Amino acid sequence: MTADVELAEQSSAGPKSLWRHRDFLLLWSGQTVSETGSSVSQLALPLLAVTVIKATTFEVSVLTFLSSLAFLLIALPAGVVVDRVRKRRLMLGCDFARMLLLGSIPLAAVFWHVTLWQLYVVAGAVGVLTVFFDVAYQSYLPVLIDKDQLVDGNGKLGTTQSVAQFVGPSLAGALVGFVGAAKTVAADAISYAVSTVSLVLIRKPEPRAEDEPHADRVTFRAAMAEGLHFVVKHPILRKIVACTGSSNFFSSATGAVEIVFLVRTLHATPTEVGLVFTLGSVGGLLGGVLAGRLATWVGSARIIWLSQMLAGPFGLMIAGAQPRWGLLLFGFGYVAFWMSAVVYNVAQVSYRQSICPPELLGRMNASVRWIVWGTLPIGALFGGLLGTAIGLRPTLFVAAIGGWAAALFVFFSPLRRMRDVPTAAA
Repeated sequence: MTADVELAEQSSAGPKSLWRHRDFLLLWSGQTVSETGSSVSQLALPLLAVTVIKATTFEVSVLTFLSSLAFLLIALPAGVVVDRVRKRRLMLGCDFARMLLLGSIPLAAVFWHVTLWQLYVVAGAVGVLTVFFDVAYQSYLPVLIDKDQLVDGNGKLGTTQSVAQFVGPSLAGALVGFVGAAKTVAADAISYAVSTVSLVLIRKPEPRAEDEPHADRVTFRAAMAEGLHFVVKHPILRKIVACTGSSNFFSSATGAVEIVFLVRTLHATPTEVGLVFTLGSVGGLLGGVLAGRLATWVGSARIIWLSQMLAGPFGLMIAGAQPRWGLLLFGFGYVAFWMSAVVYNVAQVSYRQSICPPELLGRMNASVRWIVWGTLPIGALFGGLLGTAIGLRPTLFVAAIGGWAAALFVFFSPLRRMRDVPTAAA
């Protein structure tokens, strides 16, 4: 009876605070720095292509295409690899290699000059490494923390991305104006070094892949099929994947032309571009902070479709932005859009992690990434071609409407009849 009482007290007390979880704090802090560096280069690389190399709208869209192409090509086999190796060791290798690749750009600027082809090679190679890192990262979190801490952990990591998007663009704009776009990329290379150190310092032992159930008992192709089958056959998960994949397609179309739109249509300086993106990232920061509370207040199932429905209209504000003070419309549209988007991502990722068997986590995450991130390179090319054919502003309006329509997948799903995700689903 005493043990039962203690167990009941622990259950009623809720999940333990992650603020006292040393290993999670190391992972979180390393990713905060790394995400900030990535946010810097995400702005610096297109600015380098537009302002220094004088790339066309389509050539800039190819840069976005190559950075995300690996998710379409290798995400599925990456999931099998992640399930069969030590995830932290794989993440360490990816961070170190990305540090070297991105560091080659400022070195080229100092000793020679940066070409568009170098940007293409670096973007493609970093994209491959990012696929392996991200799949391992999402699969490593349930190893590091308890299942009842996942929403809190994903919320904090979502906040990390938003903080990076808040600090990164303004930092990138300032650095580009001070040292140039090519040398600014060094900040991202340094951030990967910091992330590498944080991963090295984590103490919690990771189970060997061969200790997991069914490890290496099926062929490589059959292992890939298991993860994809789980995603496609699940009645709710396949709707979430369809929604996220469609939304990412149109978001990528926006991302392929938005820097060109800001610089050549709205006549924004690099500093103004950085400030606009910084203002927009405030919404993502709020979304990461409030995701857990909103899920409790609104419902962990209901918040998935509701947040996606609310995000759509604000894309129209971005497309309608005008020069000078009209830039604020772009920033305010980003505030609302990213707040809703981060809440959606925290909710759906936590749902995915909760319902999936541990031995399938890597392949499930890889299968989801293959679909939802596989639409990114296609969307980037679509945005570049459409922007060249009909203009930048009409392209942004098309992308905003398409992204809003993606919410219909989760609206017309079993989630609409649920308030919370049933605990029995786990």
